[in-house]
Amino acid sequence: MTISSMTGFARADGTAEGISWTWETRSVNGRGLDVRLRLPPGHDALEIPAREATGKRFSRGNISLSLSVEKQQTNGVIRLNENVLADVIKAAERVSQLSGATKPGAAELLMIKGVLEAAEQAPEEAAIRAARERAIIQSLEAALDDLAEARRSEGARLDTVIRGQVAQIDALAESVKESPSRQPDAIKARLKDAIARLVDATTALDDERLHQEAVLIATRADVEEELQRLTAHVAAAREILAERGGVGRKLDFLAQEFNREANTLCSKANAVDITRLGLQLKTVIDQFREQVQNVE
Repeated sequence: MTISSMTGFARADGTAEGISWTWETRSVNGRGLDVRLRLPPGHDALEIPAREATGKRFSRGNISLSLSVEKQQTNGVIRLNENVLADVIKAAERVSQLSGATKPGAAELLMIKGVLEAAEQAPEEAAIRAARERAIIQSLEAALDDLAEARRSEGARLDTVIRGQVAQIDALAESVKESPSRQPDAIKARLKDAIARLVDATTALDDERLHQEAVLIATRADVEEELQRLTAHVAAAREILAERGGVGRKLDFLAQEFNREANTLCSKANAVDITRLGLQLKTVIDQFREQVQNVE
């Protein structure tokens, strides 16, 4: 199962009952599902079905839905205002008498503002409006389906990146586990040096105290538990990536767990190579955390 991103864009156009429209849908990262809707005046009835259609398809992301509507040119809505035309003709005749100018022709009269005007249309029937609103919502659903596909396509790319980062974390943890500095001889040598410094620093330490200090140093330097937990987290990450549905929150929590173990490992490290591997581990985990922020 490929994960889904929270980033995408889609649009859909439609026409019905004297209007044309365009839906534009955009999606970006979000902690939950936040739907922001922009509708033109007179289309408030679309808000509830639009939000319901979005909620059925997505569980996370800041999603913006924008509807633009344009009325189509219709026939039979222009009428002649005879009263205005009569006044214009009288004025034209008077101007002709006073100045000798030629009277305007019919085409020129029709161009005068107010002679032709839009006729008032009959109130729209509720059935026609309802049918158009259904068509607009169907168009939105098509746009949302395309948006979901865009998020899945981006999710496929994220899936490859995140799996690669999990593999890097696994490999780095294995490198720490196999580090020569964790071999018994190397640990004994470091303990010997540490004890030697303690003896040089004071003569008040007896054999029992020296043994206690040696055990304490060894315990503080032991990263076996951190390595075991990192291995368990790697397995959990791979299981989550194979799940269906939104897994972004689970991966985000796992990123925090990865980071906690890496921090502890670095604080315990008392060898240069383990410190170096721990820092590399933290870098990859930070990259992992950035990527899972995009997952639904």
